[in-house]
Amino acid sequence: MSPVGAQDRFVERLDRHRGILQKISSAYCSEPAGREDLRQEIVVQLLRGYPRFDERMAFSTWMYRVALNVAISYARRRRRTDARVELAEPGLIETLSASPAPPPDERIERILAFVNKLDELNRALMLLYLDDYPHAEIATILGITKSNVATKISRIKDRLKRDVAARPTT
Repeated sequence: MSPVGAQDRFVERLDRHRGILQKISSAYCSEPAGREDLRQEIVVQLLRGYPRFDERMAFSTWMYRVALNVAISYARRRRRTDARVELAEPGLIETLSASPAPPPDERIERILAFVNKLDELNRALMLLYLDDYPHAEIATILGITKSNVATKISRIKDRLKRDVAARPTT
């Protein structure tokens, strides 16, 4: 495939799975400017890694893996310093990552607030779970066993039930 054709295919795939960028950036960064920085950084890493993308893998699985790795690194780096990351190719990156998502309803906000309190691995696990990824695919993306995925999800669900039960109703 020619470089232009590959770039068009990348943009098409990225656009189709744009929600992944929104979910991960929202889960790993609370302020709007930081979310935009994170989305841009994810797109940069996806663009850099795309020539090595294995077509036998689902694009969304690969995208999640790259995006989660970038988000976890970004969150750790932000905890150590507030320095902003300068990005290359800002025109293309802004075009690819700028798309407002509709505001979530209250139930989703409560679940995301809970998920945002989790450590990086469990947060990634729950984002994938909430997107209906099968346990085997979550295990592949996160580099853990399928049984570990099931155990962690069960424990997180129990914590969520306790958290919801402890909240006063409004």
